[in-house]
Amino acid sequence: MSKTISMYYASAPVFIRMLTNLRAILEKGAAHAAAKKFDATVLVNSRLAPDMFALARQVQIATDAVKGCMSRLAGTEIPKYEDKEATIAELLERINKTIEHVKTFKPAQIDGSEEKAITIKSPRGDLNFNGQQYLLHFVLPNLFFHVTTAYNILRHNGVEIGKQDYLGGN
Repeated sequence: MSKTISMYYASAPVFIRMLTNLRAILEKGAAHAAAKKFDATVLVNSRLAPDMFALARQVQIATDAVKGCMSRLAGTEIPKYEDKEATIAELLERINKTIEHVKTFKPAQIDGSEEKAITIKSPRGDLNFNGQQYLLHFVLPNLFFHVTTAYNILRHNGVEIGKQDYLGGN
Protein backbone atom coordinates (compact mmCIF):
# COMPACT_ATOMS: atom_id res chain seq x y z
CA MET A 1 0.00 0.00 0.00
CA SER A 2 1.53 3.31 -1.04
CA LYS A 3 1.28 6.38 1.12
CA THR A 4 1.14 9.95 0.01
CA ILE A 5 3.70 12.40 1.25
CA SER A 6 3.51 16.16 1.42
CA MET A 7 5.79 17.70 -1.19
CA TYR A 8 6.40 20.61 1.17
CA TYR A 9 7.39 18.43 4.13
CA ALA A 10 9.56 16.23 1.89
CA SER A 11 11.41 19.33 0.72
CA ALA A 12 11.56 22.46 2.89
CA PRO A 13 12.38 20.87 6.29
CA VAL A 14 14.92 18.50 4.71
CA PHE A 15 16.54 21.37 2.83
CA ILE A 16 16.73 23.56 5.92
CA ARG A 17 18.20 20.75 8.01
CA MET A 18 20.86 19.78 5.48
CA LEU A 19 21.87 23.38 4.80
CA THR A 20 21.99 24.07 8.55
CA ASN A 21 24.26 21.04 8.97
CA LEU A 22 26.40 22.20 6.04
CA ARG A 23 26.69 25.61 7.68
CA ALA A 24 27.81 23.98 10.94
CA ILE A 25 30.52 21.88 9.29
CA LEU A 26 31.80 24.93 7.38
CA GLU A 27 31.96 26.83 10.68
CA LYS A 28 34.00 23.94 12.12
CA GLY A 29 36.24 24.20 9.06
CA ALA A 30 36.84 27.90 9.72
CA ALA A 31 37.56 27.19 13.40
CA HIS A 32 39.98 24.40 12.41
CA ALA A 33 41.86 26.74 10.07
CA ALA A 34 42.07 29.40 12.78
CA ALA A 35 43.27 26.90 15.40
CA LYS A 36 45.91 25.49 13.04
CA LYS A 37 46.82 28.99 11.85
CA PHE A 38 46.29 28.55 8.12
CA ASP A 39 44.22 30.52 5.65
CA ALA A 40 40.73 29.00 5.45
CA THR A 41 40.59 29.71 1.72
CA VAL A 42 42.78 26.61 1.43
CA LEU A 43 39.67 24.67 2.47
CA VAL A 44 37.39 26.65 0.14
CA ASN A 45 39.60 25.70 -2.81
CA SER A 46 40.22 22.09 -1.75
CA ARG A 47 38.90 19.15 -3.70
CA LEU A 48 39.00 15.39 -3.28
CA ALA A 49 40.38 14.68 -6.76
CA PRO A 50 41.77 16.88 -9.53
CA ASP A 51 38.68 16.39 -11.69
CA MET A 52 36.17 17.14 -8.91
CA PHE A 53 34.74 20.49 -7.93
CA ALA A 54 36.27 22.36 -5.00
CA LEU A 55 34.43 22.95 -1.71
CA ALA A 56 33.07 26.33 -2.85
CA ARG A 57 31.42 24.79 -5.91
CA GLN A 58 29.95 21.95 -3.82
CA VAL A 59 28.20 24.53 -1.63
CA GLN A 60 27.08 26.54 -4.65
CA ILE A 61 25.53 23.49 -6.32
CA ALA A 62 23.80 22.38 -3.09
CA THR A 63 22.24 25.80 -2.58
CA ASP A 64 21.33 26.10 -6.27
CA ALA A 65 19.50 22.77 -6.08
CA VAL A 66 17.49 23.93 -3.07
CA LYS A 67 16.55 27.41 -4.26
CA GLY A 68 15.76 26.08 -7.72
CA CYS A 69 13.57 23.30 -6.41
CA MET A 70 11.46 25.45 -4.13
CA SER A 71 11.01 28.11 -6.80
CA ARG A 72 10.23 25.66 -9.61
CA LEU A 73 7.71 23.70 -7.55
CA ALA A 74 5.99 26.92 -6.45
CA GLY A 75 6.18 28.52 -9.90
CA THR A 76 8.15 31.55 -8.71
CA GLU A 77 11.30 33.25 -9.98
CA ILE A 78 14.54 31.49 -9.01
CA PRO A 79 16.89 33.87 -7.18
CA LYS A 80 20.14 34.50 -9.05
CA TYR A 81 23.41 34.06 -7.16
CA GLU A 82 26.69 35.08 -8.77
CA ASP A 83 28.74 31.98 -7.78
CA LYS A 84 31.72 34.10 -6.74
CA GLU A 85 32.12 33.03 -3.11
CA ALA A 86 35.82 32.82 -2.23
CA THR A 87 35.73 32.59 1.57
CA ILE A 88 33.97 30.48 4.15
CA ALA A 89 32.17 33.63 5.35
CA GLU A 90 30.78 34.17 1.84
CA LEU A 91 29.72 30.51 1.61
CA LEU A 92 27.96 30.83 4.97
CA GLU A 93 26.18 33.95 3.74
CA ARG A 94 25.02 32.04 0.65
CA ILE A 95 23.70 29.19 2.79
CA ASN A 96 21.88 31.63 5.10
CA LYS A 97 20.34 33.41 2.10
CA THR A 98 19.14 30.07 0.73
CA ILE A 99 17.64 28.97 4.05
CA GLU A 100 15.79 32.30 4.25
CA HIS A 101 14.51 31.73 0.70
CA VAL A 102 13.15 28.30 1.64
CA LYS A 103 11.42 29.80 4.67
CA THR A 104 9.44 32.19 2.46
CA PHE A 105 7.37 29.31 1.06
CA LYS A 106 4.19 27.98 2.60
CA PRO A 107 3.00 24.37 2.25
CA ALA A 108 0.13 25.46 -0.03
CA GLN A 109 2.67 26.75 -2.57
CA ILE A 110 4.49 23.39 -2.82
CA ASP A 111 1.87 20.75 -2.02
CA GLY A 112 0.01 19.60 -5.10
CA SER A 113 3.08 20.04 -7.32
CA GLU A 114 3.58 16.27 -7.70
CA GLU A 115 2.53 16.24 -11.37
CA LYS A 116 3.84 19.69 -12.30
CA ALA A 117 6.03 19.55 -15.43
CA ILE A 118 9.62 20.52 -14.61
CA THR A 119 12.28 20.97 -17.29
CA ILE A 120 15.93 21.55 -16.39
CA LYS A 121 18.30 22.80 -19.06
CA SER A 122 21.48 20.74 -19.09
CA PRO A 123 24.60 20.76 -21.28
CA ARG A 124 23.54 17.22 -22.25
CA GLY A 125 20.01 18.29 -23.14
CA ASP A 126 16.76 18.98 -21.37
CA LEU A 127 15.86 16.91 -18.31
CA ASN A 128 12.11 16.46 -17.95
CA PHE A 129 10.39 15.45 -14.73
CA ASN A 130 7.12 15.69 -12.93
CA GLY A 131 7.38 17.55 -9.61
CA GLN A 132 7.62 14.44 -7.46
CA GLN A 133 10.30 12.81 -9.63
CA TYR A 134 12.21 16.08 -9.67
CA LEU A 135 12.20 16.37 -5.88
CA LEU A 136 12.73 12.73 -4.92
CA HIS A 137 14.95 11.46 -7.74
CA PHE A 138 16.93 14.54 -8.76
CA VAL A 139 17.08 17.33 -6.18
CA LEU A 140 17.36 15.32 -2.96
CA PRO A 141 20.09 12.98 -4.30
CA ASN A 142 21.99 16.00 -5.67
CA LEU A 143 21.70 17.86 -2.38
CA PHE A 144 22.92 14.86 -0.39
CA PHE A 145 25.77 14.22 -2.85
CA HIS A 146 27.11 17.78 -2.70
CA VAL A 147 26.71 18.15 1.08
CA THR A 148 28.43 14.79 1.54
CA THR A 149 31.24 15.84 -0.78
CA ALA A 150 31.69 19.13 1.11
CA TYR A 151 31.79 17.12 4.34
CA ASN A 152 34.38 14.75 2.84
CA ILE A 153 36.58 17.62 1.62
CA LEU A 154 36.62 19.13 5.10
CA ARG A 155 37.20 15.78 6.80
CA HIS A 156 39.99 14.93 4.36
CA ASN A 157 41.65 18.22 5.33
CA GLY A 158 41.67 17.32 9.01
CA VAL A 159 38.54 19.09 10.22
CA GLU A 160 37.27 17.13 13.21
CA ILE A 161 33.75 16.32 12.09
CA GLY A 162 31.83 13.09 12.21
CA LYS A 163 28.64 11.47 11.06
CA GLN A 164 26.57 13.32 13.67
CA ASP A 165 27.76 16.64 12.20
CA TYR A 166 26.41 15.53 8.83
CA LEU A 167 23.12 14.26 10.28
CA GLY A 168 22.62 17.15 12.70
CA GLY A 169 20.52 17.21 15.83
CA ASN A 170 17.03 15.88 16.28
